[in-house]
Amino acid sequence: MTNKNNSVLYTGVTNDLVRRVFEHKEKLLEGFTKKYNCSKLVWYEQYQEAINAISREKQIKGGSRKKKEDLITQINPQWEDLYEEIV
Repeated sequence: MTNKNNSVLYTGVTNDLVRRVFEHKEKLLEGFTKKYNCSKLVWYEQYQEAINAISREKQIKGGSRKKKEDLITQINPQWEDLYEEIV
C-alpha cells in the first residue's frame, strides 16, 4: 500500500485482503498506514499457505525500495489503486 503521492510503501500480510484494505482506507486501524495515509493498494500477491505469505512478506520488507518499486511497476505501471479489482 502507498499514499496518494506514492512516497511511502507499506507491506503487510492478511488472510482477508478486501477487509484489510478497507480498514486501511477508512483509517480504522492505528499504526503505520494511518500515520502515513497509506490507503492505495498498488500491488498484492496471493498464497494458499500462510507460512508462504509470511515468508514472502519478510523477503519484501528486507528488500530495497527500488526492488519494491520494480515489483509494483511490473504489474501496475501507473500505480493505480487496485482495490476495485479485488472487491
